[in-house]
Amino acid sequence: MGQSSVRGEGTRGRVPRARELGWDDDLHGAGEATGAKADAPEEEAEAASAPTRAERRRGGGGTGASGRAAARRRAKKTGKRKVLRWTAITLSLLILGTAGAGYLYYEHLNGNIRGGSRTGGDSGVKKAAPNALGDTPLNILLIGSDSRADSKNVALGGGKNLRESKPLADVQMLLHVSADRKNASVVSIPRDTVVPIPKCVSEDGSETFPATTNRPINETLGRGGPGCTLTTWESLTGVYIDHWIVVDFAGVVAMADEVGGVPVCVKPTGVSDHPTRAQPGGSGLKLPVGTHEVKGKQALQWLRTRHAFGSDQNRAKAQHMYMNGMIEKLQKQNAWTDTGRLMGLAETATKALQVSDEIRSVKGLFDLSMQIKDVKLDRLTTANIPTAEWPQDRNKNILVKSSAEKMFAMLRDDIAFDKNGNPADAKPKPTASAKPKATAEAPGSLGVTVVNGTGSDAEPAAEGRARAITEILQGKGFTQAAASKEGASRADTVVTYPKADGDQGRANAQSVAKALGLPDSAVRADAKAQGLTLVVGADWREGTVYKKPAAEAGDIPDGAEVLRGNDKGCMYIYPPYQWDGKS
Repeated sequence: MGQSSVRGEGTRGRVPRARELGWDDDLHGAGEATGAKADAPEEEAEAASAPTRAERRRGGGGTGASGRAAARRRAKKTGKRKVLRWTAITLSLLILGTAGAGYLYYEHLNGNIRGGSRTGGDSGVKKAAPNALGDTPLNILLIGSDSRADSKNVALGGGKNLRESKPLADVQMLLHVSADRKNASVVSIPRDTVVPIPKCVSEDGSETFPATTNRPINETLGRGGPGCTLTTWESLTGVYIDHWIVVDFAGVVAMADEVGGVPVCVKPTGVSDHPTRAQPGGSGLKLPVGTHEVKGKQALQWLRTRHAFGSDQNRAKAQHMYMNGMIEKLQKQNAWTDTGRLMGLAETATKALQVSDEIRSVKGLFDLSMQIKDVKLDRLTTANIPTAEWPQDRNKNILVKSSAEKMFAMLRDDIAFDKNGNPADAKPKPTASAKPKATAEAPGSLGVTVVNGTGSDAEPAAEGRARAITEILQGKGFTQAAASKEGASRADTVVTYPKADGDQGRANAQSVAKALGLPDSAVRADAKAQGLTLVVGADWREGTVYKKPAAEAGDIPDGAEVLRGNDKGCMYIYPPYQWDGKS
């Protein structure tokens, strides 16, 4: 476009009252800020020294005493405007420079974060439908890795010969934050607990690991990465897990140092977790009796101590104490509102943590932390899933099914692990039924296999359950329903459908569940399923109407090693690891 022939056309208008406000209009026209020369032309200088119209009326000349005084005043005023002008220019450049630096720093933090696929297999578990207010619970799987792939981890944990070994998930905690974000529950499964592990694919897709029922849960990390660990937990609990977060030895140390130490306690004696003739190895933890803030290598030693605490279950309790202490410390430091604290934590956390891809950003991690920052410590409950000795190997555990299913049901139904909330909050608000993406086929056209899965380790299967439920289904129009001669063992009642059937299969399965009064959470996709299958679990051993097992807030089974966030408890030290603090 050519130069405008109209004076001022196409240029930025002047700011009203700019001079009265102390700004220089040249900043908004063709002044120095836009590249004009700093030195004014001679005629402009002459005009600046000429007497004003008012001075001429008063008889003041441009070169007389009054004229010189007026010129000095004008020069002083012009000087002030130039100072203000250059100050404004400098501030503008600084603001732009800072914004650029802020963006680069944000990208730097994002570059620190390592990620990975959310799942390593298929559990068939779907996200819970929102409640009446549109809210859903938040579930995060926290994993502690013993990987020695990094030299820092070897320096902290030893095991130079383990550099090429697949990592083990020696710490596994499921953090459940209620839909209303008023309470949080944490459950742990000890590392050597034998559980069913589904088929998983390695993180790079090059290797497939078949399903197994006789391996400990900590091996899941090496069978398909954190995604396989998550899929195993989903299959085991029926709880949809939104994200996973992994931290290794070096990450634990870095985070403990960043917060200035985490409070832990041992009583009635100090602890020295050292090798003995009966138990070689040990974490090396050495603390006098009382409360201490552990950081650096000592924080890692606390989390890895087992022999001095007596068992894997007690080690998990010590880990819960550590986590509660970390959250308490962050809340006291105003970590979510103090900019300095937040930046330090962001730098450390983005280097220390590996996360599932959907939260692989500073914003994702910050938004996630905001979901739990307001949970009060007396509404944060940690617990272990009770275990028993595995008959095939006394050094490994199995879950106590009745206790485990009760706790899993509380997580699925968003029932608090504590009794400290308002009575009105104790029961979750009604959920809105998820609308199927397909319409179920006519009941009479659906073949349904009914399996008696009411047996358990504690008691035999209830006789005739498959036949009885088959008759109920037939009476409701599912005329092709048939009882299986094969039995099973399952804690909860489920309806499975072939994963390949997609939305249509889910809609058909939901119609079976609805006919029997089963919740939507009972419907699962199964890659191995040959057709619609109803497994009548141990939660429906009798009666013709399904009654959801009742659970109340805080009703946790015995043996769960419950610890509240505001508890100031201490870990008991078993001999010969008790220490008097002197030797």
